[in-house]
Amino acid sequence: MPLSDRPGPRIVLIGPPGAGKTTVGGALAERWQLALRDTDSDVKAVAGKAIAEIFVDDGEPHFRALEHEAVSAALQQHDGVLALGGGAILDERTQGALAAYAENGGVIVFLDVTLTHAAPRVGFNQSRPLLLGNPRAQWQALMEARRPVYERLATITVLTDHLRPADVAEHIETELAALRQAAVEDEA
Repeated sequence: MPLSDRPGPRIVLIGPPGAGKTTVGGALAERWQLALRDTDSDVKAVAGKAIAEIFVDDGEPHFRALEHEAVSAALQQHDGVLALGGGAILDERTQGALAAYAENGGVIVFLDVTLTHAAPRVGFNQSRPLLLGNPRAQWQALMEARRPVYERLATITVLTDHLRPADVAEHIETELAALRQAAVEDEA
């Protein structure tokens, strides 16, 4: 149920850790019979190690550079559902690439979630290097810093609290249908 036939991903999912980007992306990919691509997986494959190891061994700037390359490549090469790592939107070059994607008819969905619902999903474990120390406080601080960027980039926003991945996917499809209808009406 993609909005347009332009090149690139049919939809891009952004949001904080615990919002369900990969899980909802999988549900959408299955519904639409498309491939799911997750840029965190791309970064791990290129680096040959886990994200936490990249942070420890090489530092966050190196991770962010790899992440930017992964997002840029996926925006050009992938034609399915694309899920971005939670902090991918921090890089200004990535923000520009996402904005250009949206200006060309691409749809960016901000999967929003509250701390109460993110906590059990994330588990606040060692595999999330930016959440070390006081993970709840770290998550809240990350979200406060990132929320304006998520909101600015988003075509659609869905609060995922209390929703199963299939429900979120259905909500996204409803929003896409409304966008499609608005586009038709604008052309008329």
